[in-house]
Parts: sequence; C-alpha cells; structure tokens
Amino acid sequence: MKKSKQRLTIHIGIIGLVIPLMLLCCESPKKAKREKSDEAGIPDAWNNSINENASELLTKGKAVFRFETFGDEAFWTDKLQLHKAIADKGAGGVGDGLTPKAALAAGLKVDLDLLPESVKQQIKEGKLLDDTDATLALIKLNAVVGIVGSFDGGQLKSIGVTCAICHSTVDSETGIGKRLDGWPNQDLNVGAIISMAPDLTVFTEMLDVDVETLKKVLASWGPGKFDAELNLDGKATRPDGKPAATLIPEAFGHAGHNLHTWTGGWGNVTYWNAYVANLELNGQGTFYDPRLMDAKQFPIAAKMKLGNKRPTGEDKVSDKLAALQFYQLAIPSPKPPKGSFNEGAATRGMAVFNGKGQCSTCHVPPLFSEPGWNTHKPEEIGIDDFQANRSPEKTYVTQGLKGIWIRKRGFYHDGRFPTLIDVVNHYDSFKKLNLAENEKQDLVEYLKSL
Repeated sequence: MKKSKQRLTIHIGIIGLVIPLMLLCCESPKKAKREKSDEAGIPDAWNNSINENASELLTKGKAVFRFETFGDEAFWTDKLQLHKAIADKGAGGVGDGLTPKAALAAGLKVDLDLLPESVKQQIKEGKLLDDTDATLALIKLNAVVGIVGSFDGGQLKSIGVTCAICHSTVDSETGIGKRLDGWPNQDLNVGAIISMAPDLTVFTEMLDVDVETLKKVLASWGPGKFDAELNLDGKATRPDGKPAATLIPEAFGHAGHNLHTWTGGWGNVTYWNAYVANLELNGQGTFYDPRLMDAKQFPIAAKMKLGNKRPTGEDKVSDKLAALQFYQLAIPSPKPPKGSFNEGAATRGMAVFNGKGQCSTCHVPPLFSEPGWNTHKPEEIGIDDFQANRSPEKTYVTQGLKGIWIRKRGFYHDGRFPTLIDVVNHYDSFKKLNLAENEKQDLVEYLKSL
C-alpha cells in the first residue's frame, strides 16, 4: 500500500510537470514566432539604416566635392572680385573678360557630360572658345570644374570655388572631357588664376608685400603646383631660391591611410578637408588647431588667428565634412591602362620591391603606405628638411603608390625627381642597395603597374 501511494504521488508529480509543459508547447509557437520576429526586426532595421546612411553619404559627399563652395564667395567675390576678371564689361566685369580658350590655358577643365549637344557640336567645330559669353554660359551650366557662379540675368554676380578645382580633372588633353574626381589637376595654374583678380589686397596685407612681389610669387608656382603653407609661415621660396610650392596631391586611394598630405602631423583626410575648406578656399566655417597659434613656426597664421577660426554667421563647412570624407575615401586609385607597362618586367619588379629594393618596408602592400603613423624624418629618406619643417611634426608622409602612373610633373612633394627611374636611383644610392640596371627597370615597370 505504501508503494502504491508513492507511485501515485510520483504520477501526480509527473502530471503536474507535464501539463504546464504541454500548455507551454501549445503557446510557444506563436510566442517564439513573435519573439523571433522582434529580434529579427532590430538587426534588419539597423542593417538597412547602415546601407541607407552609406548611400546618403556617398551621394551628398559627391555633391559637396563637386559643387559646394562653403560660402567662399565672400572671399573670391567680395574680397578678390575674381568674378569681375571673368566677365567682360558688358556682363559686370572690369576688362575684356576670360575666354574659354584662356580659361583652358590656365588649366581649368570643362565637364563634357554637363554640356547640351548643341554646345558640344559648336566646340567640336571650333566655335565658342574665343567668346567671353561662352565662358559665362559654361559656368551657368556648372560645367567648369570647381567653379560655381551665380547670375542676375546676364550679369555674373559671384564666383565660388570647390574642392574639385584642384582635385578633379577630365579625360582629355584638350581640357574638355569626362570628369575624373580625385585626380589632381596637373595643369591648373593656381597662381595665374589668383593673379587675375582685380583686388589682391587681402594677400598683400596678410603677407606684408606689394602687389608686384605677390604676383612674382604666384607666377613662380606654375602648372600643377600650389603652396598650402604660404598663408601660415609666409615662406615663398626654399633656401636654394626655388619656389616653395608643392605638387597638387591626388585625392584618391586614401582609404586605410592615416596621413595623406606631403608632410606629417597635419591630420587625416577630414582634417585636411576642414583645413582647405576654411583656410585655403576661405569658406565660412569653424576650424581649430592650436598648433597654428605658434608665432615662431607659423607667424602669418598666428597673426591672422587661423588656429581658432569661427564664422561670423552660419557655419557652412562643418556639416559637410562627414559626407565629404566618406566620398573621398570611396574614390579608388585608377588602374593603369592596358599596355602602359611591361607585365613580365612588372612581375620581376614586384620581387625587387618586396626584397632587395626594400620598398615594401615602408610602402606596405596592399596599402602601399604604412599602416599606422606613416611618416619619416628627412634624414630617413635622404632629402632636405625644408618642406618637412613647415609641418607640425617636421616629417614627410609615406605616400601611397597606387595610381602613381598618372603623374606627369615629377615625383616627391615638389616634383624634384622628373621620372620614376630618378626616384629608384635616389634610393639605390642613398640606401646602398646595389641594384643592377635591369632590376631598376623592372622596379619602374612594377611601380607603373600599381
């Protein structure tokens, strides 16, 4: 009897456990489905938001890169009055105006894709290029790369400048072609364009020089060069008397790189975008870098208080920087044209690059720059320290090598080495590599293949 009671107790206990389990099983499919749906909804929505954000940043960043002036009309129009050099007297200018032919000679580019067929045909027939009104028409179409104008009827009222003026070009030697964002405009004569401005007072007062001296400095830059530190230290020439201007750098292939300008310590892509938008294009925004308050290294910047720049009104720069950075980092390095290098030699050159040539020690594949803090002291690369000393860290940046084949005005920051074989010979001598001539040539072909 005792055993029967025990069995009954056990059975009742088991039933007591089974019934709730059965009820749970009956309810669980709906509840589990609901919970699964809820859990799935969060990551799905989040993943969608990431994709939407990326798409939005890319679209907005491209527009900023190409067409955003950051309010710099206050500088190029109100102070320099550059618009009056572009338009002739009949369209609000002060002289004969700027013809498309003269604009192209100064290195400005025209985006073919933004031209209507009728204009394309006239250009093809050799028409329009000597007509100053055609320049205004091209600006109205937003087809002059890096230039944005506003009009009141036929009168050009203002001119603004964008990132693209220096960091975009076109695919034609004529200067009229399909836009190539991120490529340096190696024909752009920045000094000549600034010299066209009717009023250069802002520069003469900043640098404490007369107009004649200023124009000599601007003329010394030549095509494809610009001095981005002149407004900081006032140094127009190197100790050897040569111009202090440097090559306009590319804006492609910088994803994964920390520093990307010629010299070290300035900051990464978004730092330089903020620097250029505020201090070079002279946009209306906020910029802070207390290092520029050092009057010993940066006397002009300290005098002009460029280390802590604040807009008098709306900040037209800061909310554009995220999208601009995103777009710029999305621009890949261009691949070399087929047949532009010897493939067999390039294969052999890769072995030299990674071995005897010691190139990959600093230019680490696949970034071809150094992961981390990618800078070196001048003595480490065997060149003078002038340009390095103009930067906060007094170093040179390890340049990325992808797309180096596009360069046509020399290599290094100032183009001091006319060809790639000159660069190879420099390192062969400096580092005592003892490369054979065929190894050097193979290495050049490999560099051309990147």
